[in-house]
Amino acid sequence: MLKPFLFFFFLFTSGSTVLADDASHRSTTMIKFTTSLGDILIELYPEEAPVTVENFVEYVESGFYDGTIFHRVIPDFVVQGGGMQPGMQQKPTRKGIQNEADNGLNNLAGTLSMARTNDPNSATSQFFINLKNNDFLDHRDKTPQGWGYAVFARVVDGMAVVDKMAAVKTTTFGPYGDVPVEDIVLIKAEVVPE
Repeated sequence: MLKPFLFFFFLFTSGSTVLADDASHRSTTMIKFTTSLGDILIELYPEEAPVTVENFVEYVESGFYDGTIFHRVIPDFVVQGGGMQPGMQQKPTRKGIQNEADNGLNNLAGTLSMARTNDPNSATSQFFINLKNNDFLDHRDKTPQGWGYAVFARVVDGMAVVDKMAAVKTTTFGPYGDVPVEDIVLIKAEVVPE
């Protein structure tokens, strides 16, 4: 079974970049990650990515993310989490969701997107935080190679914590590469009261 890791489609893209911090994309839905390296505050984009945000919030509110790890760290690219427990044990998830990568948002530094398999509509619980502008992950067309990865949120406070994650030592663990030597634990994920 394919794991929901990023598959790299290094294709050239063109077009304008939508700034994820544009005022028109502001929402009041916030998520707080308490991690073993510090806190991260995340703003969701329910208008642009309603299916993705609803799915993510359901995982948060159920406590699914509590105790999971950021299991994949690639400096100058992404940190990924949301589906593995310590020891690289994958948690069972709900079925995949519709890919909303065609929502006009771009994979800019600090944005969160859904990880998936080669199937564009296979994202479940795993997500990644972009460490830089990764425009090759953006939606180009509705083909398996062009669908891209759905941006649904951005870090509004705590990028210093994300940068700490990006600097940890990594190793290979069984079939998995880029695994932090010491677990980076997502201790608790919670919706911030309005």
